[in-house]
Amino acid sequence: MIRYLAYGASLVMALVSLLYAMHSGAPGWIAASLGFGALVVIGTLDILQPNSTLRRLYPLLAHFRYMLESFRPEIRQYFIEDDQDEVPFSRQQRALVYQRAKNVSDVVPFGSELPMYGSHYEWINHSLVPAHAESHDFRIPVGEERARPYAASVLNISAMSFGSLSANAIRALNLGAKRGGFYHDTGEGSIASYHREHGGDLVWQIASGYFGCRDAEGRFDEERFAEQAADPQVRMIELKLSQGAKPGHGGMLPGRKVTPEIARTRGIPVGVDCESPAAHSTFSTPVGLLEFVERLRTLSGGKPTGFKLAIGHPWEWFGIAKAMLETGILPDFIVVDGAEGGTGAAPSEFINHVGLPLQEALLLAHNTLVGIGLRERVRIAAAGKITSGFDIARTLALGADWCNAGRSFMFALGCIQSRTCHTDLCPTGVATQDPARWRLLDVPDKADRVFHFQQNTLRGLRDMLGAAGLEHPMQLGPEHILRRVSPTEVRSLAALYRFLEPGELLRGVPEHAVFKTFWPVARADSFAPPARASAMHATKRPS
Repeated sequence: MIRYLAYGASLVMALVSLLYAMHSGAPGWIAASLGFGALVVIGTLDILQPNSTLRRLYPLLAHFRYMLESFRPEIRQYFIEDDQDEVPFSRQQRALVYQRAKNVSDVVPFGSELPMYGSHYEWINHSLVPAHAESHDFRIPVGEERARPYAASVLNISAMSFGSLSANAIRALNLGAKRGGFYHDTGEGSIASYHREHGGDLVWQIASGYFGCRDAEGRFDEERFAEQAADPQVRMIELKLSQGAKPGHGGMLPGRKVTPEIARTRGIPVGVDCESPAAHSTFSTPVGLLEFVERLRTLSGGKPTGFKLAIGHPWEWFGIAKAMLETGILPDFIVVDGAEGGTGAAPSEFINHVGLPLQEALLLAHNTLVGIGLRERVRIAAAGKITSGFDIARTLALGADWCNAGRSFMFALGCIQSRTCHTDLCPTGVATQDPARWRLLDVPDKADRVFHFQQNTLRGLRDMLGAAGLEHPMQLGPEHILRRVSPTEVRSLAALYRFLEPGELLRGVPEHAVFKTFWPVARADSFAPPARASAMHATKRPS
């Protein structure tokens, strides 16, 4: 294979030069044999070591990548003015994840590198009376009224399916989650055998394809769902409405990728195109959504049940909120997925221009639940580029109870962001179904990294909270996070955003553009656009 070409060529040249050296005794051939022999030793060590999948898959060649990587800061400084649109995660973000995953010091020398005159820099103020929490294992109770409540960590593994990720990647994530006591979201691809090997907590995601709980026609199957949901390893049920990477867009797994193993996991035919519809077939209204949530909760034996969505049209989300009031049926949790979220491949237009970003979506969800007086009874999780303790602190200050992360845990597994997730040629064995690649991903080593990243990030959060005089993330509020909004103005998030008072929406419509426009016309019995919006669209259509 081409990835072993450099190693194979070095081996051949080492043998040839050794033979010539032995035959002629010429110094040149002796030097050549020593040089090529050294390359063979390096390549052999690359293949045998367990810590770097990239070096195991690309012996010798991987070192050229590392050499070029070492020049990147200088190259970007002189030739790239702004790399934020070039890669999804900055080099600094990835470096932090790698350091924490490898359990090495993440201390930065020579102090801060602050944008002294730019805007949008954010920080948390410290206290002259710092606090100290003994434990960094922060927990949030979910579904306390249910038969089987759960205590969720404030940082968990976001939804990533088997099929998108490799078998060994799933094994390593779940083993890391088991060691750290945090949950591992299955993604819509259902529960594979690899999720079960190590017994880590699972959140089973049910999406529009009903994989793992569908009949031959692709409809929801109560018996199959109840059978899987009864597994003690399944701690919560998550109904997926949409995802940040491509909200409102379905998916297709080509038949050539539907192996017997994936077919068995998802409950679909082998070798046949597997469609993930854009919308659910089991319900079509906000009330129907909540009734289905209640149905799943009952069938699971009372496990906390909620839904995940990337918020789009405000009236649709408001319709769900009104349905909660009308029916009295509440999800135990809601996962808000920001438009910047997503770990695999999606159409460019969807990645960059569809759906609300996390901060706006989270604020809308939090404000709505506060406004209808239900925030204390419904937990909110948030996902979208969470890499550090500060990311968690800011997200919780805006209204979330805990955070999920996808790409950060992929980096902990060894992902180098090569952007080949959709090609089955992942160079680190993380996002591929090619056994020649994923079998070289060392599960125990990568599980250690998953565990260490989560634990070290929570330690960083604990220390940051202590510096601010706080002992638990639930004490965070928008007043704790400051943002420079211009070269001459700094505002707290509490001053920057409008936060509703408890029950405010029950007393009338607040003077807030989104609520004022769409709350009065949202309906619990329909996701359809309100008449006002339909009329506006109609006037814009060409005759």
